[in-house]
Amino acid sequence: MSLILGSTHDIKVSASTVEGIPSEYESEITYLTDQSIIKGFPDGHFHGKEEVTREQAATMVGRALGLDGKERDTKFPDVSEESFASGFIQSAVEAGVIKGYPDGTYQPKSIMTRGEMAYLISNAFKLKETGDVSYHDVDEESAVYQPVNLLTTAGITEGTPGGYFMPEKTITRTEFSLFVARGLNSDFKVSQEKEEEESKGENLEVLSEKVVDADFLNVRQGPGANHNVVGKLMTGETVSVYKEEGDWRYIQAGNVKGYVHSYYLLDKPEGDWKIAIDPGHGGKDPGASANGLIEKNVVLDVSLKAREYIENAGINVVMTRQTDWYPSLDGRVAIATKNDADAFVSVHANAFVSSATGVETFYYAAGLSDREYASVKLATFINERLYKEMDMSNRGVKNVGYRVVKHNPLPAVLTEIGFLTNDEDSSKLKTDKYREAAARAIAMGIVDYYNWKE
Repeated sequence: MSLILGSTHDIKVSASTVEGIPSEYESEITYLTDQSIIKGFPDGHFHGKEEVTREQAATMVGRALGLDGKERDTKFPDVSEESFASGFIQSAVEAGVIKGYPDGTYQPKSIMTRGEMAYLISNAFKLKETGDVSYHDVDEESAVYQPVNLLTTAGITEGTPGGYFMPEKTITRTEFSLFVARGLNSDFKVSQEKEEEESKGENLEVLSEKVVDADFLNVRQGPGANHNVVGKLMTGETVSVYKEEGDWRYIQAGNVKGYVHSYYLLDKPEGDWKIAIDPGHGGKDPGASANGLIEKNVVLDVSLKAREYIENAGINVVMTRQTDWYPSLDGRVAIATKNDADAFVSVHANAFVSSATGVETFYYAAGLSDREYASVKLATFINERLYKEMDMSNRGVKNVGYRVVKHNPLPAVLTEIGFLTNDEDSSKLKTDKYREAAARAIAMGIVDYYNWKE
């Protein structure tokens, strides 16, 4: 059970007793804990980057609205009376907040998207007022335009950096908490209009969009390292470029405006790309185990981190697994193809003799078809970044017929992020620092690949 929903015990907490709350959102989170909308989490962490399921979302909104949460029978055949969320789900139905899917189900375990969130929050807070709202990826013909407009006009959202809403992106616990807090308390509201007016005040047009290619990038007041730092950007963030002055670019990302060096900017892929990320093993199949590490856990953590970087760069992601379960090898490929992915990356950690060390990435090619050539390029882009980010030896890019890359209609690779059986590699893979490094490398290698495709 998540912090957002509470544990099986009703423990009232404050932000000061919970670890991992982003400092910039402490006011909003504290407000929700004080209202008992967010309740205790057994390990004491907020887990703000984790995704929100539809039953979790209904529970949090139910608490915010003061609905009856007593467990009971619901109108949905896939919501058990014993479910912790059953009372809030049925109460929300009776209040006209949720309706479920056309087939009569609610799909409580499904991950909620930002678009679905827009419907839920706009209904929950009975939003009526619309305004002049503009997002690059939500036009007026879109099914989600109305609820997104309502949320933006109400000051509950201002979208993502660069003028996007990303309705298909899954929503995190932090994001959902912010939307609920803003719906309840006007002190937390934001304004897309203000940001647009500031941009118009510059009388500048967007020249291009770029992706940050640095662990963190200082944004400065002027075009030079001698100018004061006014903000920082992280790997994979998208920026809009307004001016070019020598090697410096005047950019905007969200509310951050200023100058950055062009060396740390990559072209942002322009296509509607979707990558499948496959964390190896899972469930009944733990993969390799050594030095206190279990492969299925390590690669799931790295893959989820990679997804965030990839999505920040404007690339869609489908995960073959997001929790500890085992999809079959062919099932992983099927998840990718059924969700219209256009490439496939399987993430693993190696095991062999204790002296074996380093990273390597595999593809399969019997000849050199377009798919196979694309696989070679994808493997090369990822591997080149991976061994440098991990500060490990480079074992290279290799042609091997692993099932998920050989029997796959998509350009496909399998990358090994280090050896669990090697003391030095495993010591790195135990740390969040190097797991983030592996995630960045995989994500930016994917950005490199799509830029090559274009």
